[in-house]
Amino acid sequence: MDLPKTPSFRLDGRRALVTGAGRGIGLALAAALAEAGAEVTLVARSGDEVEAAAQAIRDAGGQAEAVALDVTDLAAVAAFCRDHRAFHILANNAGTNRPMPMQDVAEADYDAVLGLNLKSAFFVAQAVVWRMLAENAKGSLIHLGSQMGHVGGPNRSLYCASKWALEGMSKAFALDLAPHGIRSNTIAPTFIETPLTKPFFEDAAFKASVLQKIKLGRIGTVEDLMGAALFLASDASSLVTGTSLLVDGGWTAE
Repeated sequence: MDLPKTPSFRLDGRRALVTGAGRGIGLALAAALAEAGAEVTLVARSGDEVEAAAQAIRDAGGQAEAVALDVTDLAAVAAFCRDHRAFHILANNAGTNRPMPMQDVAEADYDAVLGLNLKSAFFVAQAVVWRMLAENAKGSLIHLGSQMGHVGGPNRSLYCASKWALEGMSKAFALDLAPHGIRSNTIAPTFIETPLTKPFFEDAAFKASVLQKIKLGRIGTVEDLMGAALFLASDASSLVTGTSLLVDGGWTAE
C-alpha cells in the first residue's frame, strides 16, 4: 500500500521578505523561514537593528540580508521591489498601536495606525505581487493580523479598525491572486510578549484581564507564531488561501 506523503515544510530555493524584522515577531518569523531554508530579506527602519538581526540568522547557518527601509515611504517600497528579484513569501509584519478611548483619538493617531497597519501593508503586498507576476513566481502572502481583527476591545478602536480591514484585504487579495498561484492569509495572534508589549504586562490588573480571556492561561511568545508562519509559507498549506490562522489561546472561542 502506498501511503500519502506529508507535503514539505521546507523552503529551500525560495526568497522571503519580512517587514518590521528587526526584533520581536518580525525577527522570529524571519528566523523560522530561514531555518526552513528560505533566503530571507529583513526590512526595518532601523538599519543597525535589522543588520544585527540578519547577522544572527547568518551566524545560525541561515541565509539573510538586511535592508533599511521605511515601509510608509511607498515610492521607496516600489523601487526596492523593482530592484530585487521576485520574492516567493511575504511576511507583512510592520505595525503599530496607539491604545486610547475612541473619544480621545486625533486625526494624527488615526493616520499613524491606519497608515502603517493597513495602507503600508496593502502597498508592500502590491509591490511584491507586481514583481511576482512579472517573473511568474508563485507563492504566499502572510499578513500579521490580530485577534483584534475578529473581536473588539476597549481602547482599541484604531487597532481593531486596521486589523479588521486587513482581514478583508487579505480575502480580496486571495481572490484576485488565486489564478496566478499566489495565496494570501493572515495570522491573528493574541497578546504576544515582545520588547514593545512587555511594559504593559507590568500592570497586574491588565495582565490578569488578559489571562482571563486567554483560555490556555498564558501570554503568547514569538515562538508560538513561528510554526504558523512556516505552515502558511510552505507547500503544507498549498490549498489554504483567504483565511485567518488564529493563534489566540482560545480568546475568540468564547
